[in-house]
Amino acid sequence: MAGRDERHSAAPPPHAAAVRPRWRRAPVVVVLALLVAAGAGLELDAGPRWLGWDWPSPVDEPAAVSPPEGLDLPAVQRAVPVAEPLTAAGELDPAAVRRTLRPFLRRGDMGRRLSVAVAPLGSADPVVEVGAARVVPASTMKLVTAVAALEALGEDRTFRTTAVSVPGTRRVTLVGGGDPLLVREQPAADPPYPPRADIVTLAASTAAALRATGRTRVRLAYDASLFVGERVNPSWPPSYVPADVVAPISALWVDRGRVERGGDVAADPPLDAARAFAAALEEAGITVVGRPRERVAAADATELAAVVSAPVDRLVERAVEVSDNESAEVLAHHVALAEGEEATFEGAAVAVTGVLERLGVETAGSAVLDASGLSRDNRMAPAMLLGVLAVAADEPALRSALTGLPVAGATGSLTFRFDTGDSAGLGVVRAKTGTLTGVHGLAGIATDALGTPFAFVAIADRVRAPGGIGTGGVEQVVARQRVDELAAALVACVCSVPEVSAP
Repeated sequence: MAGRDERHSAAPPPHAAAVRPRWRRAPVVVVLALLVAAGAGLELDAGPRWLGWDWPSPVDEPAAVSPPEGLDLPAVQRAVPVAEPLTAAGELDPAAVRRTLRPFLRRGDMGRRLSVAVAPLGSADPVVEVGAARVVPASTMKLVTAVAALEALGEDRTFRTTAVSVPGTRRVTLVGGGDPLLVREQPAADPPYPPRADIVTLAASTAAALRATGRTRVRLAYDASLFVGERVNPSWPPSYVPADVVAPISALWVDRGRVERGGDVAADPPLDAARAFAAALEEAGITVVGRPRERVAAADATELAAVVSAPVDRLVERAVEVSDNESAEVLAHHVALAEGEEATFEGAAVAVTGVLERLGVETAGSAVLDASGLSRDNRMAPAMLLGVLAVAADEPALRSALTGLPVAGATGSLTFRFDTGDSAGLGVVRAKTGTLTGVHGLAGIATDALGTPFAFVAIADRVRAPGGIGTGGVEQVVARQRVDELAAALVACVCSVPEVSAP
């Protein structure tokens, strides 16, 4: 065309075709990166561990916990005495519960198998139970472990890490007592909750005891023999330890078996702990000769110093809130010892199941292979999880299994959840998450629109996992959201019949 600007009619430079597609692909690359990050957070409830996410705990940092967006809280009022105990607002209506669940049961984006059970809080008898008789529980298994630990060990039980020595010898032995949260040293600021015992404090006390006897040069041994057998559960996928999903389970470690807090898992956690202890002894003025050697402490050794863990109820709360795989496995090994079994994965499974049966929880048909829920070979009836929730609600000594439950949209592994669906679930649903690739579930407690408390279990354990993005594709993200939406729908539902007072 005459007079047309040559800058617009000229052929593009040779490299332009190569440049433009890269820029056009940039938004796609960004979206893919975000989905990969989201997927990594979904797998095994792994947000804090893999992506550096963190969330304040309502127990030790209540002022730092913001209410979920969209949740209206009433103004703070002066407390008044309650004349009568609070009671349930009504009785669950099975027909209303079924109507609420029906749209979710018909969906195709929750996989080929969805199991749901709903019961009055404190009851193991579901008013509605649909889906498969047994499911893969994933991390909802930690509720089972929590209740068994509280029952078998007691709320106040603590675990001691000690330094011992035979008088007149130069050898000091670091003895692991199965403290799941033992750390190298206390953080400089913001001490964690529950409080942690630490190696530096133990070394300082040990050094003082050694100097009191005139010893400043020692050889160091370490003893992790409280737990026996394999340190890696044979039912776990072989990739879990190399991928830092879980550390080898031991009665002696620091920082949950990591080479540093939040870091890679240690190849040999007891040796790593011994090396940390040796370095701390050197800092405290004691010369450690040679390398630490693994050796069972002598029967006639005397204690030089000790540090003590937080009590079991606090350990249970934390394990449930943040879905701590290592703490769950360590606690189950202690249950094995308390129940007269060997402190192995097999012994722990037998002991945990036995404790539940003693509590009256129906375990028929279950298959328990670990305490954390990492094993895909675990099988459990949803009603069994309802039974665990029921005994925890009824027995004050077991209540920490419930007080540790994450709050929807606010705390623990539910902090970044419940961002779709009915906002009624925010701040009301308290549930343990259960997440593996292809498995998405919740088990917990809530109240319906009338304030009637109930317990529920919802697990989809055959979600399509075609591979690709993150942990199996966007199908995984959607399925997890649908489980959240199901729980929120139960909260929004008038799923109970109000109680009528007698004239």
